[in-house]
Amino acid sequence: MRPPGTVMRPIGVFAAAALAAGLMAGCASRDHVPSIGYATDATIVTYNGGSTLGATSGSVAVFSRVLTGFFYTGPDGQQVADTDVGTAKEVPGESQTIQYRLNPDGVYSDGVPTSCDDLVLTWAARSGQFTEPGDGGPNPLFDAASTDGYDAIERVDCQSGSRDATVVFRPGRRYMPWRNLFAAGEMMPAHVAARAAEVPDVVSAIQARDLDAVGRLAQFWNTGWTFPADGAVDLSRFPSSGPYRIESFSEQEGLVLVANSRWWGNKPATGRIVVWPKTTDPTRKVADNAVAVVDIGAGSVKNLDVSGFSVHTLPGRGVEQVVLSTSGAFATAQARRAFALCVPRQALFDELGTVPDPPETGLGSGLSNAHIVQQDSLFYPMTIGAANAFTGADAVNAAQALAASGASNLTVRIGYLAPDARRARTVALIADACAPAGITVTDAGSADFTPDQLGEGAVDAVLGSTASASGPAGSLDAAVAITALRTGSGLNFGGFGNDRYDAITDQLAVDDNSAAQLGLLTEAENLLWAELPSIPLFATPRMIAFGTGLRNGIAAPTRFGSGWNMDRWVLER
Repeated sequence: MRPPGTVMRPIGVFAAAALAAGLMAGCASRDHVPSIGYATDATIVTYNGGSTLGATSGSVAVFSRVLTGFFYTGPDGQQVADTDVGTAKEVPGESQTIQYRLNPDGVYSDGVPTSCDDLVLTWAARSGQFTEPGDGGPNPLFDAASTDGYDAIERVDCQSGSRDATVVFRPGRRYMPWRNLFAAGEMMPAHVAARAAEVPDVVSAIQARDLDAVGRLAQFWNTGWTFPADGAVDLSRFPSSGPYRIESFSEQEGLVLVANSRWWGNKPATGRIVVWPKTTDPTRKVADNAVAVVDIGAGSVKNLDVSGFSVHTLPGRGVEQVVLSTSGAFATAQARRAFALCVPRQALFDELGTVPDPPETGLGSGLSNAHIVQQDSLFYPMTIGAANAFTGADAVNAAQALAASGASNLTVRIGYLAPDARRARTVALIADACAPAGITVTDAGSADFTPDQLGEGAVDAVLGSTASASGPAGSLDAAVAITALRTGSGLNFGGFGNDRYDAITDQLAVDDNSAAQLGLLTEAENLLWAELPSIPLFATPRMIAFGTGLRNGIAAPTRFGSGWNMDRWVLER
């Protein structure tokens, strides 16, 4: 999507703050520690960051320096070119055209050269063009988190095995934030899928629209990169195109990343990184001196002692929100309105959403009153008028709206990935505020929770960050936030569908006129506050801590997390 509004941000605020943590005493008298522990609230369930499971679990926060792409998300949420991988540039043409050229030295850790086959598979998986018949109409073969941008591509010109690809967009479709495409953590190794699916030539099969072959590729793309529960990882399926590769993964030993000897760029500063995901108890790992970098939701872990660390609590690019079902108890907009009126948004921000030394304006300065416009956008103050009716804890009007919906009472089960102390407290505060309106709120958080339980009817709402992510989330252009409310999106767990909203976002993607953007964004926000597929709360606060002696740590409260530059980390003790 077109980034919703020009963004004002202090240049390098996050980078400067975090570098101060890393630039400590000189290294002359210290030993270089050969392994660094990294605790994150992402979960490690799949290698494939472009899948629905990968997007919601936070795969790109773990694997962005293992599976590289033409761009990655930097510490301020911006897209940054990775010229080690190759170059991507817009070239003149009747239709929007992007020329991609992979580095001639690029090779996967298994010895297979990188090629444009990877781009063709990524486009096929994310385009939404490959479907199979279903009871309710065509179903996509690939379980992609989003088709945003890829669905505007007409074709990818590529000769199998070549380093060059030309991406041509459909006539009349110009996708402004094209740097979101073919990015780190989402461009998967086509040769692995080809081998597993027994498809000799991925490019030919996709270009010929051989649905039998593409169907086999899709089956592997959907599930073949999922990590087995028993930890028995077949490393031949997980080759690296980055400075690190997977050595092993288990619940007891964590995810062990080691230097990829075939990486053609600058070698990692530290040869081994051990990633401890949300399923690990960070309090124990910190106490055992097993981690030097912690990147988790602020207040999510009780009794976490990070004394001795340089701690940064920052407003994240993701927006903490309650995503509602549009069926069952919340089948009507009036029922959703009743719930939104009683949710104590201001009280939640005051207790759970503030950060130390909050800014006067922008991210973290107050309630987030928009669904798709970021708080530091120039358009934000002019698009949020409809939010004024929902400051929260309005039990009287909530009860009236509930009666108008035809229901005398309402039970709302709110799910989230547990344990999470801040989100448990959020649910408790919502329950207290909504009870006088005749709305019963129950805590449905669990250790095995996934957002797709919303569509299955197991819960009525999801508490999470942007696109229902439990961990790292968000970027500067808010593309994922926009996509998560589009009809049919893999991230649209509540099943919201509105033709006018879809049309607005299509137009935002091609129209860079600021007056037009303002009008479209205002209309979109008015529509979303009327339909209430979700209730935005505040910029999700992130706690990022760097241990004594950790150099080059740069705090990044985005979907890529602070591991975005882990190959530059150095720990000296």
